[in-house]
Amino acid sequence: MKNGIMMQYFEWNIPADGKFWKKLKDDAAHLQEIGVTSVWLPPACKGTSDKDVGYGIYDLYDLGEFNQKETVRTKYGTKEELIEAIQELHKYQISVYLDVVMNHKAGADYTEKFQVREVDPNDRGKYISDVYEIEGWTGFDFPGRGETYSDFKWHWYHFSGTDFNQANGEKAIYQIMGEGKSWSDGVDGENGNYDYLMFADIDFDHPEVVDEMIKWGVWVAKELNLNGMRLDAIKHINEGFISQFLHAIRQVMGEEFYAVGEYWEKDINALKSYLEGIDYQIDLFDVPLHYNMYQASLKGRDYDMKNLFSDSLMLQHPEQTVTFVDNHDSQWGSSLESQVQDWFKPIAYGIILLMQKGYPCIFYEDYYGIGGKKSPHRKTLEILLDVRRTYAFGEQQNYFDHPNTAGFIRLGDEFHPDSGVAVLLSNGEDGDKTMFVGENRKGEVWHEVTGNIQEEVTIDDSGKGKFTVHGGKLAVWVKKPVESKEQP
Repeated sequence: MKNGIMMQYFEWNIPADGKFWKKLKDDAAHLQEIGVTSVWLPPACKGTSDKDVGYGIYDLYDLGEFNQKETVRTKYGTKEELIEAIQELHKYQISVYLDVVMNHKAGADYTEKFQVREVDPNDRGKYISDVYEIEGWTGFDFPGRGETYSDFKWHWYHFSGTDFNQANGEKAIYQIMGEGKSWSDGVDGENGNYDYLMFADIDFDHPEVVDEMIKWGVWVAKELNLNGMRLDAIKHINEGFISQFLHAIRQVMGEEFYAVGEYWEKDINALKSYLEGIDYQIDLFDVPLHYNMYQASLKGRDYDMKNLFSDSLMLQHPEQTVTFVDNHDSQWGSSLESQVQDWFKPIAYGIILLMQKGYPCIFYEDYYGIGGKKSPHRKTLEILLDVRRTYAFGEQQNYFDHPNTAGFIRLGDEFHPDSGVAVLLSNGEDGDKTMFVGENRKGEVWHEVTGNIQEEVTIDDSGKGKFTVHGGKLAVWVKKPVESKEQP
């Protein structure tokens, strides 16, 4: 995916009017025009209602086709509209990645009684009660779908834990007891064992569950003709299952079937350990880099730009890295709120879109806006997208040698005429750097394309130019096109 660009095509607050798949279909040609090469779709399976964003997953096999939870469509539309949107995206050579939610199920059809023990929320290996019976929402028989696509019915023994006792209305983290029941290994070690996250937690050590979920993964990949998946909450799912799941899908869809996992963890060592444990079969979002950019946006000139890439996945495993500025989990009001401040976003996007390493992902809100309000970043993003597909090629040289003024160069390559780009970033005062762009560039005139700097730069005989940037801004320099002379 040479200079590929992913767009996360949703955010929490889009209208629940069932028109989203139609909007996506109508937008396909435009997405290609601005250089988007892949789209990450929201969870398309039936949730707890027609307003569910998709993470309150009810029926994996219902893509907006059956009358369940008092609706046929999902928040986004019907299955037919989804398929039409995907076909339109493929028409414009845009790959489609579905957001896949497999950690839990919600909105059960009926309750069941079973044995549990309460665990300490901060140490899930520590019991804080004896074994006793509760009445939990763990029965799923999908009356609106019946046995179409799958005859599998879910019961309490297919889950490892739940959080609500219908018998007395109390909430706790209940570990389900029974033969072979335990929290999974191969999950994040936070809170002792982070198998349990929410709702009815799926037991990926149960052989019936493993078989059914792999069957579904192959089915949905074929049914929607997907190019890949974004796997939700993988720090809470047995990594051995994820490996089996991807292997099975790739046997059917081809080894090029893409996968990126959401492992929300600041600690680079946890991400490195996960990649090693899963034999590098998956990319991960660069959460540490996101938090570095978030902190930089909060601290302003007090943040040392030399540390911007410290402990980032892009620095240590660039081939497995999806870089992003914000997403639905980090935006204001979300559970992991850490939204990069607006003044820093052009700088952050300049980094992820123009650097050599990483697979950049643009957030829907940053391009389209939120709540009917236009995004202030759209114009800058369109400029950066154009620079990425036209100029951002070749070897990279870094100039992160000053706490407030940093820069990097892309030297260009022989396959893209006039490619090459110089980028400067400032989180303090106005600044400048003399940077090497190549001896073959001597005499060239470069200009700044975001509109922040009006003066041009002429590359000297040694292949260097003195580039400038205003305080708190991004400056992006490329070779100025030669004006053609009109023939008499």
